[in-house]
Amino acid sequence: MLIATFPAGSFATNCYVVAPEAGEECVIIDPGQDAEAMVYDVLREHRLKPVAVALTHGHIDHVWSVAPVCGARDVPAYIHPDDRDMLSDPAKGFPPQVAGQLLGGLTFSEPDDVRELGDGDTLTLAGLDFVVDHAPGHTPGSVTFRLAAEPVMFSGDLLFAGSIGRTDLPGGDYATIMDSLARVCLPLPDETAVLPGHGAQTTIGRERATNPFLKEIAPLDGPHRGL
Repeated sequence: MLIATFPAGSFATNCYVVAPEAGEECVIIDPGQDAEAMVYDVLREHRLKPVAVALTHGHIDHVWSVAPVCGARDVPAYIHPDDRDMLSDPAKGFPPQVAGQLLGGLTFSEPDDVRELGDGDTLTLAGLDFVVDHAPGHTPGSVTFRLAAEPVMFSGDLLFAGSIGRTDLPGGDYATIMDSLARVCLPLPDETAVLPGHGAQTTIGRERATNPFLKEIAPLDGPHRGL
């Protein structure tokens, strides 16, 4: 398994390039601000061929480079339908004043090929199976991606080392994200690696024991238990 990562742009959003091994096809997760050149560096270094871009949610710091990355390689982008409108109108993810400061004068568009994600979907891409879990609360269309054959979850801005995603932006809701954490994260085995949208990698066990937002949540039974 090859998972290359780098922090993209001024938001330091983690972009991941995932492949079975060097020289194979790969999936790019969350190409953020100014990620295009760094993605290509990773592709060249490991001799990878991208077949898809997968997006954990629609905030601009995670999707900034999706159109150029997809367009240059003629690959589809995958996003939940509840966040799809932010691909072409990222201002919807921020209060008006903040959107003006961040995005003033910039225009964005969807990639030519956008495919919508559903809860429980399994995407077979680059020889890997990615299980999609809808996890709203940070945004309405937030999802996580789990590798079916490995204890690895790409959590986007749902769960971080020591924290969780913010809920004070448009479409965010604290009760909803807490439900998503209980349903999507807590039933997973302790050894599950959590690769978040920002910051350091962690594990479900570490967050279960130390994350103040998780300590008081009871896991909701779901499709992940026992995997």
